Amino acid sequence: MRLVVALAAMTVALAVVVLAQGTGLFRESRDHPTIAYSTGPVSDAAEKLNRQLQQGVVELTFEPTSGYLRSVLDALRIPVESQALVFSKTALQAHRINPRNPRAVFFADSVAVGWVRGGNALEVAAHDPRQGVVFYTLDQEPASRPQLRRNDNCLACHLAWATLGVPGLLMLTTFPMPEDDQYAYAMGGFSDHRRPFVERWGGWYVTGNPGRARHFGNLFVQPENEPDMTGSDVAVQLASVDGQFDTEGYLSLHSDIVALMVLEHQAYLTNLITKIGWETRLALYEQDASGRIGDVAPRETAATFVDYLLFVDEASLPGPIRGSSGFAEAFVAQGPSDRLGRSLREFDLERRLMRYPCSYMIYTEAFDALPPPAKSAIYQRMWQILSGEAGEERYSTLSLADRQAVVEILRDTKEDLPEYFQPVLR
Repeated sequence: MRLVVALAAMTVALAVVVLAQGTGLFRESRDHPTIAYSTGPVSDAAEKLNRQLQQGVVELTFEPTSGYLRSVLDALRIPVESQALVFSKTALQAHRINPRNPRAVFFADSVAVGWVRGGNALEVAAHDPRQGVVFYTLDQEPASRPQLRRNDNCLACHLAWATLGVPGLLMLTTFPMPEDDQYAYAMGGFSDHRRPFVERWGGWYVTGNPGRARHFGNLFVQPENEPDMTGSDVAVQLASVDGQFDTEGYLSLHSDIVALMVLEHQAYLTNLITKIGWETRLALYEQDASGRIGDVAPRETAATFVDYLLFVDEASLPGPIRGSSGFAEAFVAQGPSDRLGRSLREFDLERRLMRYPCSYMIYTEAFDALPPPAKSAIYQRMWQILSGEAGEERYSTLSLADRQAVVEILRDTKEDLPEYFQPVLR
């Protein structure tokens, strides 16, 4: 089935709401002495895999059509169920991408892999605990000892306003223009858990049950004068992508709606982690250079960070959401869990994404590696909100039960949680 919608209608709908990113840009050079993004040492998942390949500890297997894809996913511990399929021309190998040959994106908490059938390289984005997101490619040619090579050409798109001025991740909802329009990628917007559901996933396949929800997934635009032009007020629901295109070489028949929701949540939080870390390092550097002593805690950025971490401005779900690939079950099983068996990875999918409104990304190595002033500012702001001290109306979305559960889970599962995180009473 091939559904088409009018470009004009989509333009109006997406233009109605402009999503404010909520914080300023990092304005110093990525190669400032205290950052040294281009030359500083890295210890991200891709670099660790490279060392294992060099030492012969890990070997990659080359397969027909998909090349090293399955082997790389196994080595990086990325689940196949995380596959998300995008057919907008928004990648290094854009000329190969279309609805009949979508790009497959697989991800874990701190690393993502992109594969294009017929492409000459795998694309890897890994979140380094200090340096932010670092980009690599792996040639899709059999080799005795393959290596991932750093590729800063990706920064042409992945270092921008939308990534907060740091090397980061982008989750786009685009107008899927006719295939001969090479500039279609530029039309659309950026998506995270704050964006209204109806505006998400333009240019993506979406499988699973969205309930009553409308979205832009699974839609293809043709010129308005085409005779088969139709419109739709309901989401195109797919149990799988079987029959939508030739799936030879793809590792899964799904582009799971739950995986898409998780990916768009964590992409922006990844950028926030990098930004607050870089800002704090810069402030400490300038303090050392001037000899002044004072508070360098990035409180404004910390407030934005915590609002996002706690899903304060999350767009409500229009009804029950159900995935199709088993991603949700595999995701939840990763834990960690508290003494009552509760986890920040548990889903709600009725009213909101997560059952307990605090992001699982608080467990990432990059969060743990934040400079002490940054982490201190984050924890202080978290406690203000979770304890009920923050009186602003916008925090009323976090119920007493929500706040109590989040604090209890963190007290059992987050080793460096400050002692002042005590049971919440009001």
